[in-house]
This record gives sequence, C-alpha cells and structure tokens, in this order.
Amino acid sequence: MNAVGIGILYLVLGNMVAVFSDALVKVLEPDQPIFQFVFFRQVSASLLLLPWLLWSWRSNPPVAIKWHLLRAHIWAVGICLMVLALTRLPLATASAIFYAAPLMMVPLAVWMAGEAISRQKVLTALIGFIGVLIVLRPTEVNWAALAALGVALSMALNNLLIKRIPLQQPVAQTLFFTNVLSMPFILALALWEGGEWQWQMWWPACGSSALIMVYAGLCVMAYRKAEASKIASAEYTGLLMAVAIGVWFFDEQPGLPLLLGCLCIVLPLLAMARSKPKPLAEPAI
Repeated sequence: MNAVGIGILYLVLGNMVAVFSDALVKVLEPDQPIFQFVFFRQVSASLLLLPWLLWSWRSNPPVAIKWHLLRAHIWAVGICLMVLALTRLPLATASAIFYAAPLMMVPLAVWMAGEAISRQKVLTALIGFIGVLIVLRPTEVNWAALAALGVALSMALNNLLIKRIPLQQPVAQTLFFTNVLSMPFILALALWEGGEWQWQMWWPACGSSALIMVYAGLCVMAYRKAEASKIASAEYTGLLMAVAIGVWFFDEQPGLPLLLGCLCIVLPLLAMARSKPKPLAEPAI
C-alpha cells in the first residue's frame, strides 16, 4: 500500500473512533456546563498521556512549543463548539457539518502548506461536500449549525498545522501539549461560566477524551504520511458510522437524501484510494 493509501486507512479508522467519542458527548443535556465538560476532558486526557510523555521526554525533549500553543487553543475552541453542536443537533447532522473540514483543507493546504492542487483533489472535495449538503438539507442557519462549522474549521487548521511539528516529536507529546497548554484558558471559561461543578460528567468526559486521543493520534500519523489535500476526503467516512450510531442509540431515522449523500461521500474516496501513482514523466494536471 502506498503512502496515500496508508494515510487514508489511518483517517478512516480515526473517524470511526471519533464518532463514538461524539456519542458520549451527545448524551449530555443541553443545559449542562460546556466548559466544565471540556476541562474534564483535558484533565483526563493529560493524565492518560502523562506516562508516555515522561517516557519519551529524555530522548525527545519538547520542541516547537509556539506551534503546540497555537494548535492547543484552536483545538480547545473547536471542542467547546463541538459540545454545543452535538447537544443541540442530531448526531448525523452535526457530523455532516463537521465533515466540511476536508473541503476547507484543500484551499488552506494550498495557502498554508504550498501543496499542489489538481482536478482530482478539487473534484473529490467538492463531490464529498455536495454529499454533506444532501445529507444536511440545510433549511435555516442557527447557532448550533454555525458552531458545527466552527468545529470543521478548527479541525482543518489543526490538521494542517501538524506539518509545523517536527517529525521526531512523538505523537503522545503532541497530544499532551494540545490538551495541557490550553487548560488555563478553558479553566478560566469554566469559572466564568459559574455554577456548581458537576462531577458526574467526569466519566463521559474521560471516555470521550480517550477516544478522541486515538483519533487525533491517527490524524497526526496520517497527515505526516501524505499530502493533506490528497487524503482529506477520508475524513468523510466517519459520517457513515455517525448515521449508524444515530439510528441505533438516538432513534434518528435516515432517509433517501441521507443515503444519496453518503454515496457522494464514499465513492470519490474509493476512487482515490484505488488510484495508482502517476509516472514522473507524465505532466501534472
């Protein structure tokens, strides 16, 4: 399997895991404190990652702290928006908006990382996004939908900023700094939010953070393996799992538009995964 195929595989597995993390967020009540839940996620994730950090510290001391700091705060804002969206939208609907991230990554990858653009990359992203719109069938714009779009933007930026982290940096360190460096910011928001601390949210937060760490780690490995704009459409496959979880656990009923949208999402991905690298002598598109 070539580098693109391996990158796609990592993203497919990561997005399947991420949907289960979203499902744990979905069980929260809309009126529960968002920033407390995000803070619990950060603390639990940091505790889970701490042994790996200590193990790798001497052989790989931390580097590129400014990029970790930037990624951490983008990630934290995205997580807060994700909780807002998931507690107010159907799981499949929120997930569909989240998967606008790969479309955003195509122009961002050209602008920020200088990656080459091609017809295949553009068409794959556009067809996938059309599938997202068919699934979503947007009839009105509300704060929850805008929050979900904010999640997509934060995911796109975070994935592209991985390129700024040196390759020798262990994945566990990257994930640890993503959670720890934004913790003061989220704690301040939780204190500003006010109210009593709801410690019963610790366990779903811990489970959600453990699953999302697996997702984030697979994303780090995927986007280090291949060009972001070439594998980004693999992010769409998590939508299929979101639809299934929504039906099984939250009584969401998929219809024909949902099925058509999923076909638009998956078919371009399969075509890209099966495409073979072109000979060097062949002119670029």
